[in-house]
Amino acid sequence: MKKTILFDLDGTLTDSGEGIINCVIYALEHYGLPIPSQEELRLFVGPPLPEMFVKYGVKPENAVEAEDIFRERFIPIGMYENKVYPGIEELLQALRSDGHVLCIATSKPERMALTILEHFGLKKYFHYICGATLDHSRDTKEQVIAYLLSQCNSEYPWVMVGDTAFDVIGANAHSIPAIGVAWGYGDVDAMKEAGASAIAYTTQELLQQLSI
Repeated sequence: MKKTILFDLDGTLTDSGEGIINCVIYALEHYGLPIPSQEELRLFVGPPLPEMFVKYGVKPENAVEAEDIFRERFIPIGMYENKVYPGIEELLQALRSDGHVLCIATSKPERMALTILEHFGLKKYFHYICGATLDHSRDTKEQVIAYLLSQCNSEYPWVMVGDTAFDVIGANAHSIPAIGVAWGYGDVDAMKEAGASAIAYTTQELLQQLSI
């Protein structure tokens, strides 16, 4: 059965942790804040950054500024401290060849998502690419999916693929089932608790689940 498949980007298609973590450290150091453990820094991959900065000591009134400081390093350097997960391009090729409608639904600013997808040669596989806005009018996964729903008129059943509970929650808010992937930065148990319909541990498992 053909599907409309919404892919998260960070932690799902690309391993962007190194660049994001390095830029988070850069921003926290700007404010003289303590640097969390590597395990905690991994939590910054996926969610909207302002709320994560507040959680780790940035004053709420400085949360947007902290994201701007993050981007001072991210745009020229951190964006490219990144790599495509093994098997992802083959997965996208197979799904596109089978006639599925492929979309990106990411909390990363859309402009940056487009740059990354073009850099790694993945943009050609997607019919729609939707992300957050720089003015924060569209920030959360739920908001991004709502925008994508307004843009894409596919009649095929929808499914979300992501690596965090945020992806699952955002999809479920629109009654879209979500498959969690275990190779990213989220927690498998958290995705299950959020209502993931399945967990894929390899790209081959994901292809099988999407082909049902």
